Parts: sequence; structure tokens; C-alpha cells
Amino acid sequence: MPEEPKWLQYAKKLQALAQAGLEYSNDKYDIERFEEIRKISVEIMNDYTDLEKGKIENLFAGEKGYQTPKIDVRAVIFKNNKILLVKEKIDGLWTLPGGWADIDLSLSENLIKEAKEEAGAEIKPRRVIAILDRKRHNTPPNPYGIYKIFVECNLKSFNFKENIETSAADFFDQKNFPSLSKSRTTREQLKMCFESKNKKNHECIFD
Repeated sequence: MPEEPKWLQYAKKLQALAQAGLEYSNDKYDIERFEEIRKISVEIMNDYTDLEKGKIENLFAGEKGYQTPKIDVRAVIFKNNKILLVKEKIDGLWTLPGGWADIDLSLSENLIKEAKEEAGAEIKPRRVIAILDRKRHNTPPNPYGIYKIFVECNLKSFNFKENIETSAADFFDQKNFPSLSKSRTTREQLKMCFESKNKKNHECIFD
């Protein structure tokens, strides 16, 4: 289990504190203090990452209200005891189809959308396998808190076409996983998916 560096923990806590304070405070002096706290969190991120300061500021300043985790959805699709993976154009590595959840779609709708766009797969979401805290399972560290939701889906049809996000899609067995995009999907997570497939009454894994 990867350990999140202390500097990132501090930056995220300061950012969350500042974001909530700016949302709920009315006193102009308190608002100034929370803005200063936000600046400190940006400086920490700037000193310890390769991200440009302006990008970090936009990343943090764009968030309003009480800070909550972002949602990353992953469609787990099997065929003949093989799992469907897609090859990301951004890094040339493989992952489960999925991505950020759109706010105007339900969990099932998000999964159906991602599977169709990235893998050319028509699916029917079936059951939740796991809801994982990304910082406990994936690298590298991320400025945001993220929940990753893995959902087993029934495959209705498969017709992949290259698109703006993925260059390939294929099914793999447990002995032949390709090079994985570990920030999105790990070997341990794929193993978890295979293990759940063989359980008639699977209990959702979380944390």
C-alpha cells in the first residue's frame, strides 16, 4: 500500500480548510486568513511537484464549497474469463475503461458512457466490486482525495474504434497483463476483480 507523503497530506488539509472557510465565512478578516492558507497550500504543492504554479492555483481555486472526494469509475468487463482493458493515448499504458464521473449522470450511466467511448463496449452494470481510497492503492500521489468505484458489468457487444482517449482495447487473462497505467489501475486491483468474479455472493470491498 503506497504511503502518501506528509507534505501532500499537509497541503490537502490546508486546502480543504481554506476551501470550507471561504465558503462559509462572512467576516472579511477571516476570508483574508483563509485566502492566505490557500496560498500556503499552493506554495507547498509548487515546491514539491513539477506542476506549474498557475495550474496549481487553478486546480485549487476552481473548487468551492465543502471539499469532498472526486469519483473515478471503472467498468470491469469479462469475456471467456478474460478482462477488458484499454490502452490510454496519454501514456501508452493499459487500464480498465473509466474515468471521472460526470455530475449529471448516475453511476450506471457514467459506466455505460465510459465503456462505450473508450472501449466500444455496450454493457449493463451489474454489481459494485469495490470502493477504494486512491491514496491507499495507487501511485503517484494526487492533490485531490479520490474514491475509485469498480463495477462488474455484463458485456452486450464489443466493437472497438480508436478514439481521442484510447488507441486499443483487448481482453487479457491473469497471466498476461500488459504494462499498466498504475495511477488508474494496478495488478492488485485486477486480481481483486478476478477474485470477485468467482464469488456468487461478493461483499463490496472498501477503503
